[in-house]
Amino acid sequence: MSYSLAASAEMLFTDLPFVERVLAIHERGLGVEIWDWTQKDLHELAETGATFQSMTGYIEGDLLEEDGIARFLETARQSAEASKVIDCARLNVHGTGLDSNGQAIRKRETVTAAERSTARDTLARLADLGAATETTFMLESLNLLVDHPGTPFGRAEDTIELVSSIDNPHLQLNLDLYHAQIGEGNLVELVRQALPWIGEIQVADVPGRCEPGTGEINYSRIARELVALKFESVVGLEGWASGDSPAALDAFVEAFR
Repeated sequence: MSYSLAASAEMLFTDLPFVERVLAIHERGLGVEIWDWTQKDLHELAETGATFQSMTGYIEGDLLEEDGIARFLETARQSAEASKVIDCARLNVHGTGLDSNGQAIRKRETVTAAERSTARDTLARLADLGAATETTFMLESLNLLVDHPGTPFGRAEDTIELVSSIDNPHLQLNLDLYHAQIGEGNLVELVRQALPWIGEIQVADVPGRCEPGTGEINYSRIARELVALKFESVVGLEGWASGDSPAALDAFVEAFR
């Protein structure tokens, strides 16, 4: 196995204080993923000794509106600086800001060709920011049918098109297979297509967004494909525990090791 495993401290061990969640995942030998860094004591998290594989890479803003673009890039810079505290390797972004319930703040059901060009220009500037700050931003795919309706550039098809057109190592894909299964399917072929630009793959089963083995996705088959493709980055469990969190991590590790 050439890739490493991580798990979201936002969705597991939720009965514990946040730093204890991080420790619980770290003690399993897994990397840790977090979301909004502004609500956390990063210095305290750094003292856990955990390896942080991803965090949210902006606070607000979007890829399309003039005021949103300015805010997006400014808060991405702040996030890049914050990531140094916990030595976090990758920073997630989306097509627009999401509220506390994960809903698009500025919804778009469709985008024009001109707006797609604007988004590409914004992401190219983000990639340049990544190069200047020695960080890697990842455009995360989302599903529009269940969890994030109206989020522009949410589908994996859109994220692959945008990131591949920029082709800068400081802008990669966070290919979330839970979201892709709901919106697009054909996951093995999707991984093959996206491989050159993937910074991370996130997983959870469908339906329910819980650990592998609780739904319809054959994650063991996907794991074999990742080995065959010599995928060398991170697979992260971004899902809820269907029962207790240690058992969910056991199932995740079993599927991918």
